[in-house]
Amino acid sequence: MAGHSKWANIKRQKERVDARKGKTFTQLSRAIIVATKHGLPEPAANFQLRTAIEKAKAAGIPNENIERAIAKGAGVYENNDTIYEEIRYEGYGSGGVAILIEALTDNRNRTAADLRKTFSKNDGNLGEMGCVSWMFDQKGVVILKGEVNEDSLLEASVEGGADTYQLFEEEMRAEILSEVTNLDILTQTLKEKKINFFDVELRWIPKNIIEVNDQDQCKLLLKLIDALEILEDVQNVTTNFKIAEESTKNNAD
Repeated sequence: MAGHSKWANIKRQKERVDARKGKTFTQLSRAIIVATKHGLPEPAANFQLRTAIEKAKAAGIPNENIERAIAKGAGVYENNDTIYEEIRYEGYGSGGVAILIEALTDNRNRTAADLRKTFSKNDGNLGEMGCVSWMFDQKGVVILKGEVNEDSLLEASVEGGADTYQLFEEEMRAEILSEVTNLDILTQTLKEKKINFFDVELRWIPKNIIEVNDQDQCKLLLKLIDALEILEDVQNVTTNFKIAEESTKNNAD
């Protein structure tokens, strides 16, 4: 029975990884479609599209899939009448924790129903637009990996109009935060300074962080976030909580 149980767990993990990989492909393809709709179908003239393509390539999406997504976004792909729209949903997790969900969907009624069901199953509530977004600021984030010269990073950040940067020395990583409207200028400055960056994204930054100490609440919140992220229409999930160190140690024990 132990062997069977172990195999069942491995099988479930593999199915989960495969499902997430398929979802990543779907997410990134949709991001390319929407980015193309918002601007020109040329990456050099469309920062959002250029970033979406770079992420898709990094995830291993074939070029033909990328080209097809661009064609769909530009409205030149045959037999394509699917229209995706970007929608932000907002809600609360266990204990009133704020949750922001960014979705790309071709059926907002289906997406809202899936989200409402997921929230209610995991001790949360789907709220009205604006109920928690005031607790966050949207920023552009440039992510660097590997060894970073802080003097060079500071100079490029100032010249590129960044708000701030943060070094994560143990992880060999740095993040530069900027106003969304300034993100293209910042990345171009980094390129001119020959500072290579790993990724560029738009991120909702919580104005205040809630520290969660209760283990049961932690489990409920993590389960909710996991369930939300699995939904096909969901692109990103952002919250304003962190798990207290003491609770993390207790879970490890």
